[in-house]
Amino acid sequence: MVKRETGHDFRTQFATTPQIVQRLAAGEAFDIVIAPPDAITQAAKDGKLAADTRVMVGRVGAGIVVRNGASVPDIASVDALKRSLLAADSVVYNTASSGIYLDKLFEKIGILEQIKAKTTRYPGGAAVMEHVGKGKETKSGFGAITEIKAYETKGVKLVGPLPADVQNYTSYEAAMMTGAMSPEAVKAVLNQMATPAGKAALRRGGME
Repeated sequence: MVKRETGHDFRTQFATTPQIVQRLAAGEAFDIVIAPPDAITQAAKDGKLAADTRVMVGRVGAGIVVRNGASVPDIASVDALKRSLLAADSVVYNTASSGIYLDKLFEKIGILEQIKAKTTRYPGGAAVMEHVGKGKETKSGFGAITEIKAYETKGVKLVGPLPADVQNYTSYEAAMMTGAMSPEAVKAVLNQMATPAGKAALRRGGME
């Protein structure tokens, strides 16, 4: 979408919100930052974002991922999800905010202690996707739907979102950093995000 509509190429890097905050605090510079509103607000207060460039991107839910060729677990309801996780050989998710939510969810539905011994945790989603894509055992991984879809060409597939009554959404905004190398190109991309075509492209990538 970006290349076709704006004529500019951009390279995307995925990171958890804590990792984004840490990288910004360490002085790393990017053209565009996409993060939850609180993180964007803090970056603006720190003088890291160009004024009046914030754009609401949308929200992202959590999804379940398995390796290509693996049997697809039943996640149609909370009870079905619970049974599938208890039957899985391993469960994989991150230690960031979405992982904290999953801990609370698994505790609420009464399986946290039961799956703890077969659970693997990683700081970021990329490692989760790589872990799920390897081996032959039945693994159920969790991550942001956008990130899962980005890895679908690398050995994993999206089973679907969490059941609606336990879904957890994270909202995201985008803004241009003060150190952007090509401000006009960045503005073109941010403007494109707000168009119907841009929103449709974001939905295809897992954004709501």
